[in-house]
Order: sequence, then structure tokens, then C-alpha cells
Amino acid sequence: MATTIALVTGANKGIGFEIARGLAAKGAHVLVGARDADRGRAAAATITSEGGSAEFVELDVTRPDTAAALAEDVDRRFGRLDILVNNAGVFADDGDTTDIRLSTMEHVFAVNVFGVVTVTNALAPLLRAADAARIVNVSSELGSATHMSDPTSLYTAMQPGAYGASKAALNLLTVSYAKQFQDTPIRVNAISPGYCATDMNGHVGPRSAVDGAGIAVELALAGADAPQGTFRTDDPLAAGTVLPW
Repeated sequence: MATTIALVTGANKGIGFEIARGLAAKGAHVLVGARDADRGRAAAATITSEGGSAEFVELDVTRPDTAAALAEDVDRRFGRLDILVNNAGVFADDGDTTDIRLSTMEHVFAVNVFGVVTVTNALAPLLRAADAARIVNVSSELGSATHMSDPTSLYTAMQPGAYGASKAALNLLTVSYAKQFQDTPIRVNAISPGYCATDMNGHVGPRSAVDGAGIAVELALAGADAPQGTFRTDDPLAAGTVLPW
């Protein structure tokens, strides 16, 4: 059986690294997408030292030229892509929503939304070339309008701001891609890792990056019964495994 080829964006640290590590532990050959070559190579080396199969690939999701170059390289060497995990993301906060600067919105959307479109569209022909590709978009419950407007939600006190708006946009993109691929073997879903302690939030939160990676790995490797166009989590603090948009 051919080795599963997986690409994880922003995979040099945090949840992205743990997703890459988890996929490699399940037998996939993982392309560790990262902007920083030193960190990307170090992450890939850690995975290979543990017996997994991984390599660093240069990818800055805000630069279409790197996505195009990566697509050409993957096509030349593998001819397909079985798994794409759009994990790369940034968080920026100016405080209250009325204090958000346009530059902050542009920065956050450039990575969290436009970057997903750039990478997914560049790699779409390779995902179509696979037998049954999986796309997993790493979102957040802060992007759920239902949760953020519910006074009983764990997140109700938070101002979602630029980050939440970007994840709401990502959620709708997930639905849109799922509709496009509905009549194909490709399955597209969004996940929320829950409130995980990572560099993004100053290492606060009850869950670890390993915990947060689990649901992404599960959906990336899901078989013929994989869901399509859903928003999922395995966070025990969430009210169920299927989240509301």
C-alpha cells in the first residue's frame, strides 16, 4: 500500500507540530510546512528521531509563490496529496472590537483565511489525484456565532475580535469547500482543538497541544464513513463533539 502523504501547515511548533507528529505515528509521510527553515527542519528531525517519516517543506501561507512551488514539488515527487491540514494561524488582539485596527484585521485574515485559500487551491489538483483526500481546517469555538452569542458559553466573556471573525470566515470556507467536493471522495471538515496552552496564548489553557491535535489527526485519517462539512471537537468541556457554526 502506498504511503499516505500529508501536509501540515504551521507544523514547526504547538498544535501543528503535534498534528504532524500524530500523523507520522500512524504511518503517514508528513510534510512539515513552515516559514522558518531551522525550526521546520528541527521539527521534522524530532519526528524522524521518534521513528516517524517527515521532512521540512518551505511554506509561507501568505506567499502564493511558496504554495505554488510546493505544489510543483509534491506533484513531481508524489503525484498526489492525501491529507491537507490547514493549521497555520495567528492571533492578534487590540482589545475591544471598537479598538481593532485595520492593520490587525489584515494581518490576521492574511494568515487565517487568505492563507487557507492560497494553500488549498494550489494543492487542489493533487488532492483530487488522491484516492480519497482529507482536508482539515483548524478553527476555534471563538469563530462560532452560536457560542459567542450564548450567555452560558464558556467563551461568552471573550471578545472574539479579529481572530474570531477570521475563524468564522474559515468555518464558512469549510462549508463552501465541502459543498464543492460533495460528490467526490474528498472530505472537508473544521475542528476546534479547545483551549490549549500554546505560544499563541502565552501557554494558558487546560488542554495541551497534544490534546488539541487529536481530533485533527482523527479526521485526517478517517475512512469511507468520514463526515463532510462539519465542525468538530473532542474537548471534554464542549457540549458535544459536533459544534454549532
